[in-house]
Amino acid sequence: TTVIVGISLASLVGALLAKNIAFASLPLAVLTLGNIVSTLPLSLIMQRFGRKMGFSLGAAACIIGGGICCYGIFINSFTLFCWGNFFLGIAQASALYYRLAATDETAPEKRGRAIAWVMSGGIVAAIIAPTLAIWSKDVWIAHLFLGSYALVSVLGVFTLCLCLLLPNKTTPLQATERETEQETKESNRPLRTLLRQPIFITAMSNTAISHAIMVLVMVSTPLAMLACNHSVSDATHVIQWHVLGMFIPSFFAGKLIDRYGASSISLWGVCILAVSISIAISGISLWHFYSSLFLLGIGWNLMYTAGSTLTIASHRPAEKGRVQGIAELITGCLAAIAAFCSGALLHSFGWTEVNSGSLPLLAIAAIIILWFRHQEKRSKRNELSEYDAS
Repeated sequence: TTVIVGISLASLVGALLAKNIAFASLPLAVLTLGNIVSTLPLSLIMQRFGRKMGFSLGAAACIIGGGICCYGIFINSFTLFCWGNFFLGIAQASALYYRLAATDETAPEKRGRAIAWVMSGGIVAAIIAPTLAIWSKDVWIAHLFLGSYALVSVLGVFTLCLCLLLPNKTTPLQATERETEQETKESNRPLRTLLRQPIFITAMSNTAISHAIMVLVMVSTPLAMLACNHSVSDATHVIQWHVLGMFIPSFFAGKLIDRYGASSISLWGVCILAVSISIAISGISLWHFYSSLFLLGIGWNLMYTAGSTLTIASHRPAEKGRVQGIAELITGCLAAIAAFCSGALLHSFGWTEVNSGSLPLLAIAAIIILWFRHQEKRSKRNELSEYDAS
């Protein structure tokens, strides 16, 4: 919910506080920067001290970030508002590990479903977040949107209370004592070897590229809708439908991935994103915004869930801290670039160019996925040949 409120309002508040409208999306870019710089440290903290510590730190950052944003709005400080979003980025980075934590004690053949079910919680957020954002933005009439960020801090308190209820037990992420000497030896693979695996490269093409495209389009959507004479309420409801599209597929995406394979489902995600971009380019009516953003969410979900499943399959238990942290770092870096470029592209060129600019990224993702499918088929043929020979 806090992420959705931030996404829906950050660029709108930025437009009110910034002296230059071209920097309206900078707060969201700073949020993504906070995500980037904290992603790997949080992963290593979770490996050393457990998931509870990492999730609690993220919730605390949410409380602090919401408070700083409130004060920035109160004194009309764009710089302070950006700093508040930096802390909200730390909170977001912590929350991104929820889906990966769900696989810590899950059988490999059920990991897709575990990730998808955790992500399905976003449906609740999609329903209540926009309503809360609209209701709270006018609580202090003299300071528009201050109430929304006060709400973010309150939700951070609830999150922290839930995190503190987690048991202090050893998790598989910490369980090096239970690993055999052979497992430890096998896990000491060089980082370069881990990152050059076809499965890891494909995982990144799904999670990082789909996330970058989603951020690029979504960040500029509220500003684009206002420029097209739609209301703030319309923009908020379009983001609501977008978030529903992001998480509704979670009810079936995991099962499809476990049954048909991550690469097959990710290709469907590529196709849906292509349709979404086509609709966005074809018009600026409310129908175009609703349908394109809804499909953008669906395509993102399929690619992101498939990529997360491949990330889990690309490492051994003792390698989780490094691999998961670097995977989230790469994803965050591309998202930050997309968030920063979004407002500038919209201001300099227009809504059509923002959408068409994501097509080259989508083409790269499709090529990598097809290459990985070819690698999978060749590997299976080699295994069958070895089996026949034996």
